[in-house]
Amino acid sequence: MNINDEESFENDDLMSYYMEIGVINVEGLDKNGEIIYSIDEELAEEYAPELLQSHKDYVDRSLVELYKAGLIGIEYNENLEATIHMGPIGYEAAKSKGLIDIDPESFRNIPNN
Repeated sequence: MNINDEESFENDDLMSYYMEIGVINVEGLDKNGEIIYSIDEELAEEYAPELLQSHKDYVDRSLVELYKAGLIGIEYNENLEATIHMGPIGYEAAKSKGLIDIDPESFRNIPNN
């Protein structure tokens, strides 16, 4: 067994634990059959702050990548609250990174078998 296999087992155990305590939930399947997960931020804040911080770091990194690629624009108001603007290509890129809420109507139900 190599180090990547060990990390995979550890990640699977951690994912199972987060799902067991309700921090991560399965929402359905996307059109490609990929599982869609959600994070309960309130529970994560209390029981899995490291997961919540990791998620926030991912979102921040992804937004910076999209900004640097010219796919989104960011404006700040006088209170330094950000507003993000994007065209169709930026929207699709943000959606593919999981930064845009997916319409639950587009989910496929997960079979019970």
